Amino acid sequence: MVVFVATPIGNLKDITLRALEELRAADAVFCEDTRRTMQLLNAYDIKKPLYACHKYNEREAAARILSLSREGRRVCVVSDAGMPVISDPGNAVCAALKEAGEGYTVVPGANAALCALILSGLPAQRFTFVGFLPEKKAERRALLQQYASARETLLFHCAPQDADEYIALLFEALGERRACAVREITKLHEESVPFLLSQGLPGEKRGEYVLVVEGAGERENPLNALPVREHVLHYMRAGLEKKEALKRAAKDRGVSKSELYKETLDL
Repeated sequence: MVVFVATPIGNLKDITLRALEELRAADAVFCEDTRRTMQLLNAYDIKKPLYACHKYNEREAAARILSLSREGRRVCVVSDAGMPVISDPGNAVCAALKEAGEGYTVVPGANAALCALILSGLPAQRFTFVGFLPEKKAERRALLQQYASARETLLFHCAPQDADEYIALLFEALGERRACAVREITKLHEESVPFLLSQGLPGEKRGEYVLVVEGAGERENPLNALPVREHVLHYMRAGLEKKEALKRAAKDRGVSKSELYKETLDL
């Protein structure tokens, strides 16, 4: 039997009784980083053989997990933090088990994206989890364009060194939106910082972020209340060229760029 087990995302106390029960009963534990998982197991005095299952060996690990399960062994699959498979290794394991007709289950628990959604205060009735953006900038832009008109709140995972670039690309693709950067969830220095995409996120970037961005049309864009000239200037002051600023303002207002052009000839 294979069990996917959610682990704490920060505070080690955020582990369920069932998760501990499964880890203690396991014959083997497959994890992203054996050192990280060893810390968790040591905290609860659990001694188990650990095997790597990360993005570079996931298919090989899946074959081994399937083999162990068919031998009658009990296998737990965990990620470094939170729910395995979700923006973490494990999906190839699920696919291999499904294809082979081998049963598996999941022990639910901590999830950074859902915690961040609550901490953001943004609409939570409908949301889309996007996760990490692709590595290449062109692919990031293409992906974000797919969500430009989505009305639900959007959730992104983001490394600290990518935060400024992510936010600039979000502003470029989505226009002005309310957003919230959430980090250190469940830890001592948990932080939830609201901001506008045009303004960016202030301060030094530390720790993994969840960026929560409001959906299109959740509220009337406050920029539409400005005169056309000031609306375009807002985007130009944020660093956009006039042509792109015009395009962005026209998109906000739901009109063609040519309708705004005459009012901004002297800019």
